[in-house]
Amino acid sequence: MRDFARSDHPAVQTQLDRLATLSVPDGRLGLETIGTLLDRLGNPHHELPPVFHVAGTNGKGSTCAFLRAMLEAEGYAVHVTTSPHLVRYNERIRLAGELIEDDRLADLLCEVLNMGEDLNPSFFEITIAAAFTEFARIPADACVVEVGLGGRFDATNVLGPDVLLACGIAALGIDHERFLLAPEEGVPIAPMARIAFEKGGIAKSGVPLVVAGGYPAEALAAIREQADKVSAPLFEAGRDWFVDTLQGGHYRDREGRFELPQMSLPGAHQYRNAGLAAAMLRHQKSLPITEQSLCSGMQKTIWPGRLHALSQGPLTALVAERPILLDGGHNRSAGEAIAGSLDGQFHLVLGMLANKDPRALLDPLEGRIRTLQVVPVPGHDSHPVDAFGPEARAAAGIENALRAIAADDYPVLIAGSLYLAGEVLRLNHEMVS
Repeated sequence: MRDFARSDHPAVQTQLDRLATLSVPDGRLGLETIGTLLDRLGNPHHELPPVFHVAGTNGKGSTCAFLRAMLEAEGYAVHVTTSPHLVRYNERIRLAGELIEDDRLADLLCEVLNMGEDLNPSFFEITIAAAFTEFARIPADACVVEVGLGGRFDATNVLGPDVLLACGIAALGIDHERFLLAPEEGVPIAPMARIAFEKGGIAKSGVPLVVAGGYPAEALAAIREQADKVSAPLFEAGRDWFVDTLQGGHYRDREGRFELPQMSLPGAHQYRNAGLAAAMLRHQKSLPITEQSLCSGMQKTIWPGRLHALSQGPLTALVAERPILLDGGHNRSAGEAIAGSLDGQFHLVLGMLANKDPRALLDPLEGRIRTLQVVPVPGHDSHPVDAFGPEARAAAGIENALRAIAADDYPVLIAGSLYLAGEVLRLNHEMVS
C-alpha cells in the first residue's frame, strides 16, 4: 500500500508523483537508509531545535497537537511533523506554526528525492528527511515529532539525546501486525508486550520517557525494560503523574496540581492525551512552561479527523444539517474511545483498509449502530461489505451513503480510516490550516 497525496500546485504534484512510486521494500526494516539519506543532507537531525518525540498506537497525534498548542500558548515557535495528512501533504510539515508553503515544499521534496534516488527510500523516509532538513534551517524554539509506525525502526528514531527533551508513549493496542508482530529473535512474543517493546524503542539515554499508562502488565514491563536498557528516566501515569479523565478533574505530579479546563477536543480519552502532553512538558527543564499555558493549550487544541464535527457544507446538506462526526479510528482501542465518547444510537458509515480488523470498531459499538453503510476508501484496498456482517449495506461512496439515511433523524458517524477522513473533508470543502 502506498500513501495517498495530491496537490493543486503543479510543482508539488510533480514531486508527489515521484513519492507515490516509493514503498517499503519487503523485508527491510531499520534505520540505515534514513541515516544515509540524512548524512547526505548534512545530518540536519543533529541541528534541530529541542524535540518532543511521541509514539503510541492511538492518541499520539492528539498528544502532538496538545504539545504544540501548549508550547505556543507559552509563546514558543514550534515545528511539527505528523502523519498521515488529511487533505494536503503540507500538513506533515509545520514550520514555526504555519504549514509549509507550496513553492518551498516543491523545492524541498525535489532536493531530498534527488539526494536519495539510489537508496530506494520509503515515502515516509523521504518525508521525515524533508521535515528535519527544513526544521534545521528555520529558527524555532521546539519541535514536535510524531512516530509513524512502531518506534524502534521508525524513521524518526534517528533522533538522539543531543536534541531530545522528552519522549512520550500514548495508548497502546494491536495494529500494524505485519510489521510490528513479525517473529524476531530476542524480542517478546506476546502481542501487547511486542507492541510495547517496539514503541519503547524510542527511549534514549538520559531523556525523560513519559508514558500514558493503562497498559497490560506485560506491556508495562516491556517499556520498563527498554527504558532501563538505555538509562532513560521513566515517568508513568498512575505512579509519577496523574490525570482525571472526567470534566472538572485535575492533573498532578511531584511539582504540584492544577484543575483541568473544558477542553476543545471531545472525548474522555483526550484528557489522557492532554495529560501526557502536560507530563512531557513538566518532566523536562529546558523550556519552562506555566500551568496557565498548559490549560490554555488544552482549550485551544485543534486536531481534525478525531470526533470532528463537520462544518456546514455539501455533505451535511445531504442529511438536512444533522450532526456528522468524523473519526479516522480503525482499531479496537479507537472503537472503545469512540464508544466512550458518544451517547445513543447513530448511523455508521464505515470504510476500512483491507489490512485492518473489520470487527475492531464494530464490537465496541455494538448496540449503538442504527444502520451500517460500508464505503470504499479512495485510492486504497478496502474491505468489502460482506466483511461486516449481514446488516451491512454497500454504498458506492460517502454521498450515496448519506443519501440512503437522509430521512432517518439520527446523528451520523463516519469512521474507519484517516484516508477516508481526508476524503470526507475534501468533499465537504474543509481545509486543515
